[in-house]
Amino acid sequence: MPKLHDKLYIAGRWSSSRSGKVFEVVDPSTEEVLTTVARGTVEDVDDAVGAAREAFSGPWRRLKPEDRARLLYQLARALEARIDEFAELETLDTGKPIQHARSEVSGCVRYFDYYAGVADKIHGETIPLGPNYLNYTVREPLGVTAHIVPWNAPLSMVSRSLAPALAAANTAVVKPAEQTPLTALQFAEVFLELGFPEGVYNVVTGFGEEAGRALSEHPGIDSITFTGSVETGRAVLRSAAEHVKPVVLELGGKSPQIVFADSDLDLVANEVAKGIYSNTGQYCDAGSRVVIEESISDPFLERMVNRSHDIKLGAGLEGPDMGPLVSAEHFERVLRYIDTGQKEGARMLTGGRAEGFDKGYFVSPTIFDEVESGMRIAQEEIFGPVLSVLTFSDEQEALRTANNSNYGLAAGIFTRDIDRAFRFANDIQAGYVMINEYFSGGAGSPFGGYKQSGFGRERGLVALDNYTRIKNVVVRVR
Repeated sequence: MPKLHDKLYIAGRWSSSRSGKVFEVVDPSTEEVLTTVARGTVEDVDDAVGAAREAFSGPWRRLKPEDRARLLYQLARALEARIDEFAELETLDTGKPIQHARSEVSGCVRYFDYYAGVADKIHGETIPLGPNYLNYTVREPLGVTAHIVPWNAPLSMVSRSLAPALAAANTAVVKPAEQTPLTALQFAEVFLELGFPEGVYNVVTGFGEEAGRALSEHPGIDSITFTGSVETGRAVLRSAAEHVKPVVLELGGKSPQIVFADSDLDLVANEVAKGIYSNTGQYCDAGSRVVIEESISDPFLERMVNRSHDIKLGAGLEGPDMGPLVSAEHFERVLRYIDTGQKEGARMLTGGRAEGFDKGYFVSPTIFDEVESGMRIAQEEIFGPVLSVLTFSDEQEALRTANNSNYGLAAGIFTRDIDRAFRFANDIQAGYVMINEYFSGGAGSPFGGYKQSGFGRERGLVALDNYTRIKNVVVRVR
């Protein structure tokens, strides 16, 4: 097992929390305690923000962009060299299959490569005002950025927002989810070894109501990036409003996968399974609703049930197709939704609590047929391997059903008719649309939602807007 860091990382040093308190980190595959880590509170957050402010005002912002880019490239190479180590930690922490964790860490490498290439290309522009004027803009960093990240893809969520923030010369305080703090702490070791200025990267572990709230309310924070629940997102917005600071929010989804009768059903079954069962359904953009043309519903369901039965469950380090849910609390939550679906009158074709596991938070791939749009399992984010299947008879009904949600993060469209695909892409209320594949895209593809899925965009060049502000300078030339 890799070394497990158990302290806070502030100003380039490891330290216990001011309170001396700790909390347990549990392996969801075995329910065994992996370690205890420091339980950060208001005082620790204040220390971290102070360290980040000092680094921003001093060496980090004064660094030449090309030198900052070089450090980010080195960070990518160092992480790439330790993919197996970080993947094992991520698997122990989250329960996800080791091959899946390895792929996610590879994605983290890509984030730092991508934004390292951008660091010396954050340009302003000149604006024509007349022959006696020079009118230009400068894009400046915001300062100290807060990154409050979820437990479903811990290091990936850190890297997705951290890389553009650092490329734009900001510093960072990271608050990982209390369920999964290990890789954010381990990542600090890389910053230390590469000689990043003290305070550029700080990690405060702890609970949301303590460390997370203290970070979002801190007057020394210049922006907040938060991924999590709608309820917590609202609290973050209220805190940000108090100090008038920018916020990027990703708050989940109930993403539809729309399937038309001209689709290749074997392809569709594989893509739908990937969309809902990857990471045990614990992705904000999981394709948790299938909206399918009724004439092909039966043959599709037959394929999906067979595909679900083929999925191997197990502890993440054993390399299964699907691992456990992240915690006992979340396990009980998902089981309650499965029970709710049955009580609402939907027909469960397969799934429920997994059999054959004495320990661990395992739920089998679950499919509900005969789902109505108003049911809770069709409207609320379950965040587990639970698929709700709804049918339609024409294109307009498909669109109404797909858009009948408070969320609008992602959508999948399956059809051989390219005109129809483009029509749907135009009309679907989602920030991220995929056609004939699910989980497409990459570091350069902007990602974010409509409606209660949040606002702001991460990934791609547009993410730099989250971490820079524009200054306009007008010079009168006499």
